[in-house]
Amino acid sequence: MTIAQTYLQVVQKRFKNVKELGDGALAQLEGAELHWAYNEESNSIAVIVKHVSGNMISRWTDFLTTDGEKTTRNRDDEFINSLNTKEAILGVWEEGWQVFLGALATITESDLQGHVTIRGEKLAVIDAIERQMAHYSQHIGQIIYIAKQVKGSDWQTLSIARGQSQAFNKAMLENSHEK
Repeated sequence: MTIAQTYLQVVQKRFKNVKELGDGALAQLEGAELHWAYNEESNSIAVIVKHVSGNMISRWTDFLTTDGEKTTRNRDDEFINSLNTKEAILGVWEEGWQVFLGALATITESDLQGHVTIRGEKLAVIDAIERQMAHYSQHIGQIIYIAKQVKGSDWQTLSIARGQSQAFNKAMLENSHEK
């Protein structure tokens, strides 16, 4: 396997892991909780979902052949809280991820050597991918942070629970020795 093929596999795995974290946070929330915002300058989870999905659809539709900032995208509208139900929020969430992960799966080793354009700026394909990793991870972190604030003590951790690091590390080491 080449370094480029390994890179593509790792990137797909990492993005899927980021999505799973977002899925885990969204699963713990109901209607009004998805629309909670700290203040008028803050975004709710519903708005963040709408923005991330809009970005994914714009950037990854015809990723290699058209500018990533599509003329059909209304970015300002992404920050208007107009998704009224959890089902609508999850539908928009899944649509964006489907477009993104579908496009990511089609990238070839030779594509990695090329360039794409975002808002007229020419970027190496690898740079564009890494730019999206940073962007999407930032927003998933916001979703998790907001969800933790909303749920309080009812929050179910998506990673290693507090006070459980040593036990987790021990179990990981034991499992690695069994293989």
